[in-house]
Amino acid sequence: MVSAIFQAILAMALTAAPWLLIGLIAAGLIKALAPEAVLRRWVGDRGWLAVARAAVIGAPLPLCSCGAIPTALTLYRGGVGRGPAVSFLISTPGIGVDSVAITYSLLGPFMVVVRVLGAVCTAFITGMLVAMTGQAPPSASKDAPKCTSGCGPGACQGDSSAKQVESLWSRLGKGIGYAFSDLLDDISRWLLLGLVLSGLLVTLAPPQVVADYGSGLGAMLLMAAVGIPLYICAAAAAPVGAGMIMAGVSPGTVLVFLLAGPITSTATLGLLRREMGNAALALYLLGILATTIIWGLVVDGLVARAGIDIISQAGAARELLPPWLEWTALVVLIPLALPKIRRTIGRMVR
Repeated sequence: MVSAIFQAILAMALTAAPWLLIGLIAAGLIKALAPEAVLRRWVGDRGWLAVARAAVIGAPLPLCSCGAIPTALTLYRGGVGRGPAVSFLISTPGIGVDSVAITYSLLGPFMVVVRVLGAVCTAFITGMLVAMTGQAPPSASKDAPKCTSGCGPGACQGDSSAKQVESLWSRLGKGIGYAFSDLLDDISRWLLLGLVLSGLLVTLAPPQVVADYGSGLGAMLLMAAVGIPLYICAAAAAPVGAGMIMAGVSPGTVLVFLLAGPITSTATLGLLRREMGNAALALYLLGILATTIIWGLVVDGLVARAGIDIISQAGAARELLPPWLEWTALVVLIPLALPKIRRTIGRMVR
């Protein structure tokens, strides 16, 4: 049994490794080319269009919840409205280029599309709900942070660093460095946990029993109740979702977990209550709960009506890459991820 669990974990790690590597490189490029000052300019307007832009712009950015929180807070305190700030806060950790790559490798193209659409729709709808409770904080104008990076000459009054335009190669180097240090540190321990849980699900969960209880409204409510307070980054949720699919859980139920788990956490809930109040928090929870469950029910209906085989799609994705590339990517990623994992285990032991 131990051997079977290890083989399941290894098979999933090999499938995900090259796509994770591609995703990290893409994340580094996006980090280099999308500075915070640009984000503020794109989402700084009022109304539904700003909320929609924040949902779309935040989706590919390489930030987990721990990275999205300070960025969204800076935008909000800098004068961005509640709707766009919350929309950005949801879409950014909900999906990203790294998690898109892993989701494609483990769950196939259909689940990638519905996951991306689900994250963007959840961000937009929840942002519009929270926008009804108010706008930016009253002190936003005087507390707005001065931009110190990503500004062109003369873009910021009184910012001396605006005169120094950082070279493209320097930004690209810092972006790739961020992806393979900070971002990989953020996701590595959770990714390992996701792979282990996936191996256990594939090996130990009786498919028929799981299939009987792993679909429908009740199962989706359970996934939302577990996922909303849980902190798990989008990339690490993908192998857990793949294990659920192979164990017999319905795609819609898995999608609720893939959306609710990464897009919020206990820390996010505490921050939202402190900055925007109880009414905003209640609408935030309502938006996430209602949108993810409705989207899960829609996806299950689409799968049943169209006869989509998620497992065969995931297998077809793996055939796109040769085995030697899978092993090479895994060998490259392991030494980069091990230090963070070792530090985490050390803290748990102490």
